[in-house]
Amino acid sequence: MSDEPPPARPEAMRDLVREYVCALHTTYLDHVGHLPPAERGALPLVAAGEVTVVAAAAQRLHLVATTEPLPAPQGPEVEFADEHHGIAWTVRFYDPSVLPELGLLAEDAPKDVRRILGITNTVYHLTVAVGGGLSGHHAQHSGVALANQHAKTFRDLDRIRRALPRQQRTVDEFGVCARLGLDRAAALLAADLTSGRVAPEAGAPAASCLAAVLDDVTR
Repeated sequence: MSDEPPPARPEAMRDLVREYVCALHTTYLDHVGHLPPAERGALPLVAAGEVTVVAAAAQRLHLVATTEPLPAPQGPEVEFADEHHGIAWTVRFYDPSVLPELGLLAEDAPKDVRRILGITNTVYHLTVAVGGGLSGHHAQHSGVALANQHAKTFRDLDRIRRALPRQQRTVDEFGVCARLGLDRAAALLAADLTSGRVAPEAGAPAASCLAAVLDDVTR
């Protein structure tokens, strides 16, 4: 007889993911409660008001929060709805039995998972290790980290806007690229905003492009 534990039932795994997302969101929303109202209201999760969190099982578990509308669940698709501090979310589950393309990914890079899901506008995209990574403690750490990241991005973009008052629309576009992880577009906009003084190397992450632009325009 094998000593390996039996695989978790799908229902139990879905409950675990739902609890993780709930802990993530409640921690995020509680953590930003001290911020000025306008700053808090501009944070992606708060500004959205309502999101769908797609739990996509590929090589890893991907949690993709989006404001894009999804069709009503069909066949074996399952969803759960929750709410905290006026922010509502629905968790939808997709695995290779529901979306076979997820099982064909040799490497489950986030951009490839989003392509299969058809999602382009994300509030966040996290990858989680199944097992210990789905603990409530890990969810709380992720919620704080995500809230801090969103708040810092907001403040950095606001400083860039003040430094470049005539390029507000470009800065806004740059912010979208930073939030969505559009590295190539962010690099091009970084060069545009700084008249070529910032020239990110190929493959430079969008977050580093934002940091470089901020450093350049606030010297």
